[in-house]
Amino acid sequence: MPTTSRRDLLSAAQAFCNTFAEQKPPEEIFGHFSSSDRVLALEHGLPQLAPFLGREFRGQDGIRKYFQLLSEKLKYENMRFSNFVVDPETSKVSCRGEARFVWAATGQGWDEVFTYVLEFDDQNKVKVYEIWADTGAAYLASRAELEQ
Repeated sequence: MPTTSRRDLLSAAQAFCNTFAEQKPPEEIFGHFSSSDRVLALEHGLPQLAPFLGREFRGQDGIRKYFQLLSEKLKYENMRFSNFVVDPETSKVSCRGEARFVWAATGQGWDEVFTYVLEFDDQNKVKVYEIWADTGAAYLASRAELEQ
């Protein structure tokens, strides 16, 4: 039997997503994560395409490393989230995100739709953070080969 209500999970997911949309400081983002050493961030994709793709970033140090790599490589604007789907049986929430991303080193940007799946612990903190995004656009932008 789930211990967290649908409303509580939705609220936790929206608060987490809003920290990104509002470009809050890293410490505020980290505050939404579980303090467990088993916490995980995984952005699906081939690791050859970008240093933050296809690798499991585990534990507190791993989460910090993931966000450090993101902030070094990518900038974003106009981020927004919608279509939240809550599963209280598994303590998971999925949602659709949209934003404009720019590869910092080349200045090349693209509009993207992406998906988050967030799994929460019993304190409504994120323990698994999975992302599916346009890895091809990120790769091409990193090589300055993205056509506008």
